[in-house]
Amino acid sequence: MILVVGLGNPGRKYEHTRHNVGFDVVDILAQKNNISLTKLKSKARVGEGVIAGKRVALALPQTFMNLSGESVVGLVNWYKPQADEMIVCYDDVDLPEGKLRFRPNGSAGTHNGMRNILYLLGREDFARIRVGIGRPPEGWDLKDWVLAGYDTRELRETMFRAYMAAADAV
Repeated sequence: MILVVGLGNPGRKYEHTRHNVGFDVVDILAQKNNISLTKLKSKARVGEGVIAGKRVALALPQTFMNLSGESVVGLVNWYKPQADEMIVCYDDVDLPEGKLRFRPNGSAGTHNGMRNILYLLGREDFARIRVGIGRPPEGWDLKDWVLAGYDTRELRETMFRAYMAAADAV
């Protein structure tokens, strides 16, 4: 079974913020494939189904971003995906807004949620889809930037197109 994990923070307060890119991408993937994310497993909202003829589990950790590893380790222990059967989707401040980057493995970069996953999982050999959210403008604190929503219609549309492309890439 393929495990697709979208990183973000739970709760309405964080819906559609920059840091919840992973949640938004997995939500789109679930909607496009009629997969309900209503089960609770390993501290995550989970849904199972079939995409392009492959069995998949879609997951949204409910542990808050920086503790995502707690949930991901439990999901990996439950579903037992091979390295090429796991994908994690998350935001990246080092990429321009709306730009996607796909990697078969690698480090966490500057992302604390990924850092926690790699530390607790003890491996880096799984795919990741990074969606660029850009760097904050001068005078903005990084924490405030990632927890903010998109401020213009044009940017919301750009990011939605990026989410759709990321969901299609899965």
